Amino acid sequence: MPAAPHPVTVAVVGATASGKTGLSLDLAEALDGEVVNTDAMQVYRGMDVGTAKLPPAERRGIPHHLLDLLDVTEPATVAEFQGWAREAITRIRGRGRTPVLVGGSALYTRAVLDRFEFPGTDDSLRRELEAELERVGPAALHERLARLDPEAARRILVDNGRRVVRALEVIALTGRPWSATLPQLEYADPLSLQVGVDVDRPTLDARIDRRVREMWDSGLVEEVERLLDLGLERGRTAGRAIGYREATAYLRGELGREDAITRTQVATRRFARRQDSWFRKDPRIVWVAYDDPSRLERAVAAVEALAPEGDRQADG
Repeated sequence: MPAAPHPVTVAVVGATASGKTGLSLDLAEALDGEVVNTDAMQVYRGMDVGTAKLPPAERRGIPHHLLDLLDVTEPATVAEFQGWAREAITRIRGRGRTPVLVGGSALYTRAVLDRFEFPGTDDSLRRELEAELERVGPAALHERLARLDPEAARRILVDNGRRVVRALEVIALTGRPWSATLPQLEYADPLSLQVGVDVDRPTLDARIDRRVREMWDSGLVEEVERLLDLGLERGRTAGRAIGYREATAYLRGELGREDAITRTQVATRRFARRQDSWFRKDPRIVWVAYDDPSRLERAVAAVEALAPEGDRQADG
């Protein structure tokens, strides 16, 4: 029997392929919970194989939220996602159940859990910057960002033109660095807990390489073919997903299959390092080893320690 639900929001975080999904399901079962996706790409319909989206038959009957919300041509913003996720958490708590967040998109998780107010936007300015991006390319705009906000330039990859444009827009609108608008290490709701899955680098790299090859062997190319027909390359968010870019290049004849697989593995390992670096900077995370037989018990104990006294007594 699951334990009584807690008024605690639990987020399972860590690098891709570290084992977050399995732990999130175990926690949801142990805490009478429902799962809330915090992976930026799993919100897209049809992006299943390449995002390691858990098939419905493997969800153990646990309700999952914020999956398959958008078409691949629709952009997703952190601000929108924050609203969706917080609304889902409120509904789950209203049913007397425990919200269990899981995903590797660190900014999405922080936006949901932390005090994070989003600067406004200006359509005219955004269109002007996006037109310039098309004209001169992301590297030129990234150089400008480096002059205006070196910290932002360090955090945003050169080829992520969409985020570069947003950072420049925020600077122009607020007169402050984009980096000054990032979330602080302060939970919006003190009854929040992050559980990190800890895995050593060699093991993680091997797991990533194996997972990527399994994706290619399990229909990633066919998935990308279908999504290209639905406008994948026009998607400002979905179109830049790791694996989908490489599979598109393969379908276009620009890469051989093995080269495309290798490039996907390299890009995923690089992404995992950035994820790990981001999460390691957060001292609030309770880390559990990926191969610790008692990792679930340790995570549940951390939740129970955070719950108000009355809830702990009720469980007893």
